[in-house]
Amino acid sequence: MPTETSSYRKVGALLASTFLVAMCALAYELLMGSVSSYFLGNSITHFSLTIGLFLSFMGFGSLLSKRIEHRLLEKFIFIEILLSIVGGFSTLFLYAAFTFTPYFYFCVLLSIGAIGTLIGFEIPIMTRIVEQHQKLSHAVAHVFTADYLGSLLASVAFALFLLPQLGLMRSAFAIGIINIIAAAITLFAFRSHIAHGKRLGIATLFAAVFLFIGVSFTAPAVSFFEQKLYSDEILYSKQSLYQNIVLTQFHDDLRLFLNGSLQFSSIDEYRYHEALVHIPMSAAATRESVLILGGGDGLAAREVLNYSEVRRVTLVDLDPAMTALGTAHPLIVALNEHALQNPKVTVVNQDAQTYLEQTNERYSVILIDLPDPNDIALGKLYTTEFYRLVAQHLAVGGTVVTQATSPYFSRSAYWCIANTLNAVFGTVLPYTVNVPSFGPWGFVLASNTTLPSFTIDVPTKYLTPDILPTLFVLDTDMQKIDTAINTLDNQILVRLYDEGWQRWFQR
Repeated sequence: MPTETSSYRKVGALLASTFLVAMCALAYELLMGSVSSYFLGNSITHFSLTIGLFLSFMGFGSLLSKRIEHRLLEKFIFIEILLSIVGGFSTLFLYAAFTFTPYFYFCVLLSIGAIGTLIGFEIPIMTRIVEQHQKLSHAVAHVFTADYLGSLLASVAFALFLLPQLGLMRSAFAIGIINIIAAAITLFAFRSHIAHGKRLGIATLFAAVFLFIGVSFTAPAVSFFEQKLYSDEILYSKQSLYQNIVLTQFHDDLRLFLNGSLQFSSIDEYRYHEALVHIPMSAAATRESVLILGGGDGLAAREVLNYSEVRRVTLVDLDPAMTALGTAHPLIVALNEHALQNPKVTVVNQDAQTYLEQTNERYSVILIDLPDPNDIALGKLYTTEFYRLVAQHLAVGGTVVTQATSPYFSRSAYWCIANTLNAVFGTVLPYTVNVPSFGPWGFVLASNTTLPSFTIDVPTKYLTPDILPTLFVLDTDMQKIDTAINTLDNQILVRLYDEGWQRWFQR
């Protein structure tokens, strides 16, 4: 009876270790995909490549595992120690690679290869160890059950806790620590069966110390690398559940970056926001109610509130960290003139499509101030399906406008947005404005009624009666081209956007 009880305990320890290493395996995949997407954009491409490469290298590791025939417990513990160091310091390594070398892609491949190969060893070795205590069918079933459950927990924990609460670099160290815990559990449970247990125990302890040191230096390390990536002083940096938010300043130039992409410069943002807001506001039949989709910085709301007829403004932004910045950071609040604290403004932290699906409200003007469509999560908000939903919430005589990326740098993407809107609305008017921080920038105005002439009757810094007509005249190299319509089924816009910008800004 004691022998049977001891065997159950050992199997339990092994399955607990399997559960933990499975968590780490999936978390490393998500981490590598997130790091690549943060630095290079286009999350579809990089997550797809990351998963494919991980699986390939895991298969390679599994193939190599057959060469391990003796001292399986020792080899498993050693692999966990090595994986904790390689995986734990992987994000630090990739930050340095992106900042100081032109070989980021190679370094990502090297990291995925090393981590994936080590992960590939784990399950085959663990199955063989458990098989020594159970018959093979039970061993396989129990190991894979623990593996799948660990993967499930990792997928939830990474999205809801690791990334938003710890950030990329600290998450890597935390995952490495979990690898060390798995090694420690196995080492303790089988301490009397491991010939070099003392050496492995010392190695486990040293690895844990290195990882905790890494955790303690994460904040200054991230600050150091981010400061190297951004030429101006960083005032604010936060990894939210949805994006990396960085605010920089040089003299009187305040700049906001989301996932490394510039969102505005305080020197010339008024050009963008006046073009976004005042043209649809001047063309709408009424201005009583305005819906802003995106715009968590409050700058579009600032322009809307210049109209005395406006009674209510609903601002829907997915990220509460972004609207908190627009509500509380003194420099942003000064720039948006306390717009998000105005009693007319209601802030809703929700996905734009979900909000439209759930509300029955109709709006005089709908301003779509969302980030560029560089992945399918954003691309869905530029589809015919989404624009039909927008049209359902537009009051009679109402207007819709969307920012639509640059018709110069990504001409096909711009006209894909315009052509997609044209498939839903009766009237579509493309226009551009030159924003020095961005270059030529595009917008598309839409309505289901004939629009009157534009007359802006509020104070502006840029728009004048003379300038206004010129915005609707596009240069020859930005004029209309035929494209496919962007739908949820094809999401062609994401590919067109990526192809357009890569021609100009490949690293």
